[in-house]
Amino acid sequence: MYSRILVPLDGSSRAEKILPHVEELARKYSSEVCLLQVVEPIIDIDPAYKLVSEVGRFTSIIKSAQTYIDSVASQMREKGISAKGWALSGNVVATICQVAEQENSNLIAIASHGRTGAARVFYGSVTAGLLHGVDRPILMIRSRD
Repeated sequence: MYSRILVPLDGSSRAEKILPHVEELARKYSSEVCLLQVVEPIIDIDPAYKLVSEVGRFTSIIKSAQTYIDSVASQMREKGISAKGWALSGNVVATICQVAEQENSNLIAIASHGRTGAARVFYGSVTAGLLHGVDRPILMIRSRD
């Protein structure tokens, strides 16, 4: 039923609360798990902005994100689950939708931080964006500390 499950993560323990659910589904359906961390580009409107140092910092952030995703994928493989992953740059919702399509994911599994009110307006909601932007099932759990 779910041959390929896309799991967007942001590096937080709250986001990782989806992993036990994904592992259970992956075992049940012999699914491949595709892990993804999307890093939004750094935008600085300061005219004294130092491009070289910001590019270097951004490159470091992407490398750290890839190391994190590789670690989570490795832990899954140690449990006998097929897993791979990427750290990409771009708009979070658009990139998740694009990867879901490219990888032909049957399910997107995500932990929602459960922000409401002003916090949701200020930070936006990846989950809400996915609900409006994808054409495939989404497994969402509400994650709290």
